[in-house]
Amino acid sequence: MSVLSLQNSIIYGPVRSRRLGASLGVNLLPRARKFCSFDCLYCQYGWTERHGLDLSERNDLPSLDDVRRAVETALARDHALDYITLAGNGEPTLHPKFAEIVDVVNALRDRHAVGVKTAILSNSSTIGRWEIREAVGRLDEPIMKLDAGTETGWRRFNRPCRGVQWEELIAGLEALEGPVLQSLFAHGENGNTSPEEIMAWIGLVGRIRPRSVQVYTLDRPAPERSLEPVAVSQLEDIARQAKEGAGVPVSVY
Repeated sequence: MSVLSLQNSIIYGPVRSRRLGASLGVNLLPRARKFCSFDCLYCQYGWTERHGLDLSERNDLPSLDDVRRAVETALARDHALDYITLAGNGEPTLHPKFAEIVDVVNALRDRHAVGVKTAILSNSSTIGRWEIREAVGRLDEPIMKLDAGTETGWRRFNRPCRGVQWEELIAGLEALEGPVLQSLFAHGENGNTSPEEIMAWIGLVGRIRPRSVQVYTLDRPAPERSLEPVAVSQLEDIARQAKEGAGVPVSVY
Protein backbone atom coordinates (compact mmCIF):
# COMPACT_ATOMS: atom_id res chain seq x y z
CA MET A 1 0.00 0.00 0.00
CA SER A 2 1.36 3.45 -0.96
CA VAL A 3 0.34 7.06 -0.53
CA LEU A 4 -3.01 8.09 -1.98
CA SER A 5 -3.50 9.73 -5.35
CA LEU A 6 -4.59 13.36 -5.27
CA GLN A 7 -8.26 14.20 -5.64
CA ASN A 8 -8.89 15.13 -9.29
CA SER A 9 -12.16 17.00 -8.82
CA ILE A 10 -13.89 19.38 -6.42
CA ILE A 11 -16.19 16.67 -5.08
CA TYR A 12 -15.01 13.23 -4.01
CA GLY A 13 -16.73 10.41 -2.21
CA PRO A 14 -18.84 9.97 -0.24
CA VAL A 15 -15.93 8.51 1.70
CA ARG A 16 -16.58 6.00 4.47
CA SER A 17 -14.75 7.61 7.37
CA ARG A 18 -13.97 6.12 10.78
CA ARG A 19 -14.72 9.47 12.35
CA LEU A 20 -17.35 11.04 10.09
CA GLY A 21 -19.38 8.18 8.64
CA ALA A 22 -20.51 8.93 5.07
CA SER A 23 -18.53 12.07 4.26
CA LEU A 24 -18.83 14.03 1.03
CA GLY A 25 -15.39 15.52 0.43
CA VAL A 26 -14.93 19.02 -1.00
CA ASN A 27 -11.47 19.77 -2.42
CA LEU A 28 -10.69 23.50 -2.49
CA LEU A 29 -7.11 23.05 -3.73
CA PRO A 30 -5.57 22.53 -7.19
CA ARG A 31 -6.34 19.16 -8.74
CA ALA A 32 -2.91 18.46 -10.23
CA ARG A 33 -0.75 19.03 -7.15
CA LYS A 34 -0.85 19.17 -3.39
CA PHE A 35 -0.58 22.64 -1.87
CA CYS A 36 -0.19 22.87 1.89
CA SER A 37 1.33 24.97 4.66
CA PHE A 38 2.72 21.78 6.23
CA ASP A 39 4.88 18.97 4.88
CA CYS A 40 3.95 16.32 7.45
CA LEU A 41 6.14 13.25 7.62
CA TYR A 42 3.08 10.99 7.48
CA CYS A 43 0.76 12.72 4.96
CA GLN A 44 -1.44 10.28 3.04
CA TYR A 45 -0.87 12.33 -0.14
CA GLY A 46 2.91 12.21 0.12
CA TRP A 47 5.41 15.06 0.28
CA THR A 48 4.34 18.66 -0.29
CA GLU A 49 5.85 19.99 -3.52
CA ARG A 50 4.30 23.45 -3.12
CA HIS A 51 4.83 24.59 0.46
CA GLY A 52 3.39 27.94 1.50
CA LEU A 53 0.55 30.11 2.74
CA ASP A 54 -0.34 32.25 -0.29
CA LEU A 55 -2.69 30.96 -2.97
CA SER A 56 -3.94 34.38 -4.06
CA GLU A 57 -2.08 34.40 -7.38
CA ARG A 58 -2.96 30.88 -8.50
CA ASN A 59 -5.28 30.42 -11.47
CA ASP A 60 -5.97 26.69 -10.96
CA LEU A 61 -8.19 26.97 -7.89
CA PRO A 62 -11.91 26.24 -8.04
CA SER A 63 -13.91 29.47 -7.98
CA LEU A 64 -16.72 30.17 -5.54
CA ASP A 65 -19.23 29.45 -8.31
CA ASP A 66 -17.41 26.23 -9.22
CA VAL A 67 -17.72 25.04 -5.63
CA ARG A 68 -21.38 26.09 -5.42
CA ARG A 69 -22.32 24.18 -8.57
CA ALA A 70 -20.32 21.08 -7.63
CA VAL A 71 -21.73 20.84 -4.10
CA GLU A 72 -25.30 21.49 -5.24
CA THR A 73 -25.05 18.80 -7.93
CA ALA A 74 -23.59 16.32 -5.43
CA LEU A 75 -26.30 16.99 -2.85
CA ALA A 76 -28.98 16.39 -5.50
CA ARG A 77 -27.39 13.01 -6.20
CA ASP A 78 -26.27 11.81 -2.75
CA HIS A 79 -28.82 11.77 0.04
CA ALA A 80 -27.39 9.28 2.55
CA LEU A 81 -24.73 11.58 3.98
CA ASP A 82 -23.52 12.30 7.49
CA TYR A 83 -21.08 15.14 6.69
CA ILE A 84 -19.95 17.56 4.01
CA THR A 85 -16.23 17.93 4.69
CA LEU A 86 -13.87 20.64 3.44
CA ALA A 87 -10.51 18.93 2.94
CA GLY A 88 -8.78 17.75 -0.24
CA ASN A 89 -5.28 18.19 -1.68
CA GLY A 90 -3.77 20.25 1.12
CA GLU A 91 -4.94 22.86 3.63
CA PRO A 92 -8.47 24.08 2.73
CA THR A 93 -8.30 27.37 4.67
CA LEU A 94 -5.64 28.60 2.22
CA HIS A 95 -8.30 29.22 -0.45
CA PRO A 96 -8.66 33.02 -0.80
CA LYS A 97 -12.48 32.68 -0.73
CA PHE A 98 -12.55 30.26 2.18
CA ALA A 99 -14.99 32.25 4.35
CA GLU A 100 -17.42 32.72 1.46
CA ILE A 101 -17.18 29.02 0.61
CA VAL A 102 -18.12 28.10 4.19
CA ASP A 103 -21.25 30.23 3.94
CA VAL A 104 -22.18 28.78 0.53
CA VAL A 105 -21.73 25.19 1.73
CA ASN A 106 -23.79 25.83 4.86
CA ALA A 107 -26.56 27.45 2.81
CA LEU A 108 -26.65 24.55 0.32
CA ARG A 109 -26.77 22.08 3.19
CA ASP A 110 -29.70 23.96 4.75
CA ARG A 111 -31.52 23.94 1.41
CA HIS A 112 -30.83 20.41 0.19
CA ALA A 113 -29.55 18.24 3.06
CA VAL A 114 -31.09 19.26 6.37
CA GLY A 115 -29.54 17.23 9.19
CA VAL A 116 -26.20 16.72 7.44
CA LYS A 117 -23.31 18.36 9.31
CA THR A 118 -20.54 20.46 7.82
CA ALA A 119 -16.92 19.85 8.82
CA ILE A 120 -13.34 20.71 8.03
CA LEU A 121 -10.08 18.80 8.28
CA SER A 122 -7.50 21.54 8.93
CA ASN A 123 -3.87 21.55 10.00
CA SER A 124 -4.59 24.64 12.17
CA SER A 125 -1.86 26.69 10.47
CA THR A 126 -4.13 29.69 9.77
CA ILE A 127 -6.38 29.54 12.85
CA GLY A 128 -4.52 32.45 14.43
CA ARG A 129 -6.22 34.75 11.88
CA TRP A 130 -9.54 36.00 13.20
CA GLU A 131 -11.33 35.83 9.82
CA ILE A 132 -10.35 32.17 9.38
CA ARG A 133 -11.32 31.40 12.98
CA GLU A 134 -14.75 32.98 12.51
CA ALA A 135 -15.36 31.04 9.29
CA VAL A 136 -14.19 27.74 10.80
CA GLY A 137 -16.45 28.42 13.78
CA ARG A 138 -19.49 28.50 11.47
CA LEU A 139 -18.96 24.83 10.60
CA ASP A 140 -20.57 22.14 12.74
CA GLU A 141 -17.41 20.12 13.23
CA PRO A 142 -14.14 22.09 13.18
CA ILE A 143 -11.58 19.26 13.23
CA MET A 144 -8.17 20.81 13.87
CA LYS A 145 -4.78 19.16 13.89
CA LEU A 146 -2.47 19.15 16.91
CA ASP A 147 0.19 16.42 16.70
CA ALA A 148 2.83 17.86 19.02
CA GLY A 149 3.24 19.41 22.43
CA THR A 150 6.37 21.48 21.74
CA GLU A 151 7.45 23.78 18.97
CA THR A 152 10.53 21.64 18.37
CA GLY A 153 8.43 18.50 17.99
CA TRP A 154 5.93 20.29 15.76
CA ARG A 155 8.61 21.62 13.42
CA ARG A 156 10.19 18.16 13.17
CA PHE A 157 6.94 16.19 12.71
CA ASN A 158 4.68 18.57 10.76
CA ARG A 159 7.37 20.68 9.03
CA PRO A 160 5.42 23.97 8.70
CA CYS A 161 6.30 26.43 5.98
CA ARG A 162 7.88 29.79 6.63
CA GLY A 163 5.39 32.20 8.18
CA VAL A 164 3.47 29.75 10.34
CA GLN A 165 4.07 30.58 13.99
CA TRP A 166 3.66 28.04 16.80
CA GLU A 167 2.37 30.46 19.44
CA GLU A 168 -0.14 31.98 17.01
CA LEU A 169 -1.41 28.52 16.15
CA ILE A 170 -1.90 27.58 19.81
CA ALA A 171 -3.50 30.94 20.64
CA GLY A 172 -5.87 30.50 17.69
CA LEU A 173 -6.93 27.06 18.88
CA GLU A 174 -7.51 28.44 22.37
CA ALA A 175 -9.69 31.20 20.93
CA LEU A 176 -11.72 28.84 18.71
CA GLU A 177 -14.92 27.81 20.42
CA GLY A 178 -15.43 24.05 20.69
CA PRO A 179 -12.85 22.60 18.28
CA VAL A 180 -12.29 18.89 17.83
CA LEU A 181 -8.58 18.10 18.04
CA GLN A 182 -7.19 15.36 15.80
CA SER A 183 -3.77 13.99 16.72
CA LEU A 184 -1.70 11.34 14.92
CA PHE A 185 1.03 9.54 16.85
CA ALA A 186 3.88 7.59 15.27
CA HIS A 187 7.12 6.04 16.52
CA GLY A 188 10.50 6.66 14.98
CA GLU A 189 13.56 8.87 15.10
CA ASN A 190 11.39 11.81 14.02
CA GLY A 191 8.25 10.55 15.74
CA ASN A 192 6.18 12.25 18.45
CA THR A 193 5.76 9.58 21.12
CA SER A 194 8.44 10.45 23.66
CA PRO A 195 7.05 10.79 27.21
CA GLU A 196 8.09 14.45 27.24
CA GLU A 197 6.29 15.22 23.98
CA ILE A 198 3.13 13.42 25.06
CA MET A 199 3.00 15.19 28.43
CA ALA A 200 3.52 18.58 26.73
CA TRP A 201 0.74 17.71 24.26
CA ILE A 202 -1.62 16.85 27.12
CA GLY A 203 -0.82 20.22 28.69
CA LEU A 204 -1.82 21.99 25.47
CA VAL A 205 -5.02 19.97 25.21
CA GLY A 206 -5.87 21.21 28.70
CA ARG A 207 -5.22 24.82 27.63
CA ILE A 208 -7.28 24.56 24.44
CA ARG A 209 -10.25 22.79 26.09
CA PRO A 210 -11.62 21.14 22.92
CA ARG A 211 -15.04 19.50 22.86
CA SER A 212 -13.25 16.22 22.12
CA VAL A 213 -9.95 14.73 20.94
CA GLN A 214 -9.38 12.02 18.32
CA VAL A 215 -6.11 10.08 18.53
CA TYR A 216 -4.97 7.68 15.83
CA THR A 217 -1.89 6.32 14.10
CA LEU A 218 -0.61 5.37 10.66
CA ASP A 219 -2.84 3.09 8.60
CA ARG A 220 -0.63 3.15 5.47
CA PRO A 221 3.10 3.60 4.80
CA ALA A 222 4.23 7.18 5.47
CA PRO A 223 6.42 9.21 3.10
CA GLU A 224 8.98 9.23 5.95
CA ARG A 225 9.81 5.55 5.96
CA SER A 226 11.33 5.58 9.43
CA LEU A 227 7.92 6.21 11.04
CA GLU A 228 6.08 3.25 12.51
CA PRO A 229 2.50 2.94 13.77
CA VAL A 230 1.68 3.01 17.46
CA ALA A 231 0.00 -0.05 18.98
CA VAL A 232 -3.66 0.33 19.90
CA SER A 233 -2.80 -0.36 23.54
CA GLN A 234 -0.44 2.63 23.61
CA LEU A 235 -2.99 4.86 21.88
CA GLU A 236 -5.49 3.86 24.55
CA ASP A 237 -2.92 4.74 27.22
CA ILE A 238 -2.33 8.15 25.63
CA ALA A 239 -6.09 8.69 25.49
CA ARG A 240 -6.47 7.73 29.14
CA GLN A 241 -3.69 10.09 30.23
CA ALA A 242 -5.17 12.95 28.18
CA LYS A 243 -8.66 12.34 29.52
CA GLU A 244 -7.38 12.40 33.08
CA GLY A 245 -4.87 15.23 32.61
CA ALA A 246 -6.94 17.57 30.43
CA GLY A 247 -10.44 16.61 31.51
CA VAL A 248 -11.89 16.26 28.00
CA PRO A 249 -13.32 13.29 26.04
CA VAL A 250 -10.65 11.41 24.07
CA SER A 251 -11.37 8.63 21.55
CA VAL A 252 -9.03 6.20 19.79
CA TYR A 253 -9.50 5.59 16.05
